[in-house]
Amino acid sequence: MSSQIRLRLLPRARCFFDEPVQMKVTRLRSRQVVTMRARSTDERGVVFSSSATYRADDRGDVDLNRQPSLGGSYVGVEPMGLLWSLKAEALHQYFEKSKSLKPHMVTISVHDEQEGRVLAEATNERLLLGDGVTRLPVNEGNINGVLFTPPGAGPFPAVLDLNSFPSEKRAALLANKGFVVLALCVFNVKVKNTKEIHLDRFRDGIDFLQRQPKVSGQGVGILSRSKASDIALSLSAFVPAVKACVWINGCNANTIVPLYDKNHQIFSATRFDPSSVIHTESGAYILKFATANPLAEENKESLIPVEQAKAQFLFVASEDDMCWDSKAYMDEMVERLKHHEKNNFESVCYPRAGHMLEPPYGPYCRSCPAGSYPYHVLWGGEPSGHAAAEVHLWKKIQEFFRAHLR
Repeated sequence: MSSQIRLRLLPRARCFFDEPVQMKVTRLRSRQVVTMRARSTDERGVVFSSSATYRADDRGDVDLNRQPSLGGSYVGVEPMGLLWSLKAEALHQYFEKSKSLKPHMVTISVHDEQEGRVLAEATNERLLLGDGVTRLPVNEGNINGVLFTPPGAGPFPAVLDLNSFPSEKRAALLANKGFVVLALCVFNVKVKNTKEIHLDRFRDGIDFLQRQPKVSGQGVGILSRSKASDIALSLSAFVPAVKACVWINGCNANTIVPLYDKNHQIFSATRFDPSSVIHTESGAYILKFATANPLAEENKESLIPVEQAKAQFLFVASEDDMCWDSKAYMDEMVERLKHHEKNNFESVCYPRAGHMLEPPYGPYCRSCPAGSYPYHVLWGGEPSGHAAAEVHLWKKIQEFFRAHLR
C-alpha cells in the first residue's frame, strides 16, 4: 500500500449499522482511475464483496458523496453504494447479520488495477448495540426472545419487534434510539413443523414489555414485516395495549397456518396455490400470485378485521414486492378503514423497492431461501431504489413511534 494515499471514513470508522459514512480518498494523481472495493463476511462465513470504479478530480481526490461510480457493482453518485451492493459469488444468498453483540465489519480498499496494487485500506466497524444498551435473553412462560433496554432512567416507549425468524438487528438499533424493545420471532420451530400459531404468546410479550420498570405507560408499538405483519394486525385488532403498528410488506389476512387465541381458532390461513408460482431464469421463484385472494368467499375466514383496531397504523408497501401482493393488500385495508370512517392510519409506497425492507446500509438481497416456502424466493426491487427506500423508511418508523407512543 502507498504510504501517501489516504482512505478516510468520516466522521469516524466506527459507527452504528444504520449510520452513513463518508468515504474519501486523497493524494491520488490528478484524474487517476481507481477501483474501490468492499468485502465483508456474514455470520455463516459467506463472503460478500462489491466494487466500483472512480476517477479522481483535478486535486487527486475521490469523494463518494459527490462523485459518480463509472462502473462496477453500481453506477452514479451513491455514497453508501459499496455497502448496499455487497454480494456473494453464489446466487440466492442473504447476508446473515441477526446477532447484535458482534459488529458488522466491512473492509474498504482502493486499488490501482493497472499496476495491481492496493493503494489504501480501512475497516468500517458498524455496531448494532450501543454503549449502555442492555441485552437480556428472555425465557419466561410462552416468551422466548431478547429484551433491549436503553441506558438512563426512562421512561421509554416500548416496541414489540416481530420477525418471522430470529433476528436482533432491528431491536438493537431501535434501542440505541431510546426504545425498550422485545424481539420475538413468529416461528420458534421449522415452518414445516408448525401446524398452528397462538396469539397468546405475543400478547404475553406485550404484557412483559409493559411490566418493565423503564417503560412508559402509554401502550406498546409493534414493528413487523412479511408473515409477522399479519400477526401484528391481529394483535392490533384484539389487544387494546397496542397503540401503534408498523406493517411492512405483509398480507391483510392470516397466512401460512391457522391462528389460535386462548386455544380457539380465530382465523384460518389463506390458501397457497403452488401452481401459480412462477419460475425465473435465475432459479428463484415469484410467489406474488400464489396467495389466494383474501376477499374471496372461501378465504374470508382468514381476513383480519383491522377496522376493529384502536391502534394507529403505518402501512408500508413495496410496489416491486415479488413475494406478496403487498400494495394491493395495503390498498384494501386503507379502503376498508375509510369505509368504516376510520382515520387511524397513514400509508407509504416505494415504487422501486422489494419485499426485504430492512434497516439501511445492509447488503441488498435479490433472492434467497425462505423458511416458509420450499423455494429460493425472488424478493424484487431495484438495488439503488431499494436502498433509498430503506433509508427513508427507517427514519419514518422512528418518527411514527415517537408520535404515537408518548
